[in-house]
Amino acid sequence: MNIKNETMGSITESVASEPGNGHSAVRSVVFIALALWLGVVTFLGYRGAFVGTVDSPPLPIFFGVAIPLTVFFAAYFGWRAFRAFILGLDLRLVSAMQGWRWAGIGFLTLYAKGILPALFAFPAGLGDMAIGITAPWIVLGLVRGSSFAASQRYRIWNVLGIVDFIVAISMGVLCSGFIPGVAALNGNVTSAPMARLPLLLIPAYMVPFFIMLHSTALFQARQLAHSKKSRN
Repeated sequence: MNIKNETMGSITESVASEPGNGHSAVRSVVFIALALWLGVVTFLGYRGAFVGTVDSPPLPIFFGVAIPLTVFFAAYFGWRAFRAFILGLDLRLVSAMQGWRWAGIGFLTLYAKGILPALFAFPAGLGDMAIGITAPWIVLGLVRGSSFAASQRYRIWNVLGIVDFIVAISMGVLCSGFIPGVAALNGNVTSAPMARLPLLLIPAYMVPFFIMLHSTALFQARQLAHSKKSRN
């Protein structure tokens, strides 16, 4: 029991050791960054900055996903206060936010209306729906006991959530129109509408944001697993 208390105390002290606990300042920076990010994506989308040419891969969308994630991981590994903030977030809230992904049914609706190709809409829509629909059960597991966050089931769920995005992005690139044979298979319907507002907000804002949430969960799960090993 003493070993357990000392281990948990050391974890608490490491988080609390930031100046002024650091969390309020970092929280403000995070909220401002999220708002600015949304504003920049919206402005660039309004200017058509993410719309590529038919004969080239959708590199603007790629950078729209890659740049925010690069900033996130660089901040996590290089900024101690931000890392403490991420490791201190409530996993119940972090996981509950994934419930919004049930709205992936919208991809299927857009396919039915002939706006998006099936090769992209079905993997993206069904994958998102699977994560969104199962989110309440994941949150329930976290509510029942904090040890669930270190479980293999929780880690697999978060990994699958990231894999879903990788598949969706890959299919989106494949169906963007720069490969004529693929476009013909889809009746010349491409994923090009994803480069324009309001659909642009999905790949350039929501996708990297939800990947950040999954990564946050995995970072915390790893920390909890390590603390359990140290107690044993």
